[in-house]
Amino acid sequence: MEELTLTTPAVLFSAISLIMLAYTNRFLAYSAVIRNLHDIYLQKQDVTLLRQIKNLKKRLNLTRWMQIFGITSLLLCVVTMFLIYINYDKIAIWTFGFALILLIMSLSLLIKEIQISSQALQHHIADIEEHLANNK
Repeated sequence: MEELTLTTPAVLFSAISLIMLAYTNRFLAYSAVIRNLHDIYLQKQDVTLLRQIKNLKKRLNLTRWMQIFGITSLLLCVVTMFLIYINYDKIAIWTFGFALILLIMSLSLLIKEIQISSQALQHHIADIEEHLANNK
């Protein structure tokens, strides 16, 4: 096995930073949609909105865990660099490995969230198609 150097965990910094930016953008978009649905629900008391709110709640929870795993992965990359710096190479290797596992978990949750998001959009498309078919 090759030696773990300071540059190895540092390479993940830009990747994890971009991922975290994408996660934050998703979180902000969900927040805006939830606030909007909340206002509409208070006005109309439309029960059909509850399905959307439930879906958004699940996606928001997944995004939160994606962020937690991503941030922890980045933190462990920094810890790895420190451990390499103080010559604790064995611990550094295990710490970096755990950071990679957390990053894999974060990305796996992203895949799950994208699937849920796509299903929600498919419901909207089906509603539109049904409405169009009924109006012909």
